[in-house]
Amino acid sequence: MFTGIIEEIGVLKEVKHGSRSMQLAISCEKVLEDVDQGDSIAVDGVCLTVIEFTSTYFRADVMPETFISTTLSAMKPGSQVNLERAMPANGRFGGHFVSGHVDQVGEIVSIRPASNALYVEIRTQRELLPYMMEKCSVAIDGTSLTIFKVTEDTFTISLIPVTQKDSQIGRKKVGAKVNIECDILVKYMDRLIFKRHDESPEGGLSMDVLAANGFLK
Repeated sequence: MFTGIIEEIGVLKEVKHGSRSMQLAISCEKVLEDVDQGDSIAVDGVCLTVIEFTSTYFRADVMPETFISTTLSAMKPGSQVNLERAMPANGRFGGHFVSGHVDQVGEIVSIRPASNALYVEIRTQRELLPYMMEKCSVAIDGTSLTIFKVTEDTFTISLIPVTQKDSQIGRKKVGAKVNIECDILVKYMDRLIFKRHDESPEGGLSMDVLAANGFLK
């Protein structure tokens, strides 16, 4: 589990490609301070497992499902990536619940400065937009951000100066691809209330279920 607060920007040192997989070696410093083999590190919002490390870089495997459903497949040596270690149980919760499991890849369609902020509009598939709402959280390339506008096929986020400086999203251009992870709590509620009930009329959360369990008086 992550919080979407980027700790540092790493640089791809080496990329080994398979047909539908890859292995990454990422140069970095801060996330290596207490790293151990098997630890989880979010790379541009994708949860990867450390398989090897030194004092200056770590290696991680990217499996076929991750390869085809995230932006990592397009990475090359020299590419910069957002990095965040998994949140410790006694750590400060600075962003929102981020699992490191990307829902879709979106595309930046416009970037507009406004005073000290940067408005970034991202196009995604319409099936993802029901999970988007104004003031709701979303993770873009692993960065915890707040949505302030939603249209039929896009949503817009606003970057404060520190986010522009400390994460990759502020450096990307129109046309760039980004990893999108919707708020996991919204997805859980959608599954509980709607999808389970649609699949089984006796299942899911409904007014009858609430009444039967004493929630409605």
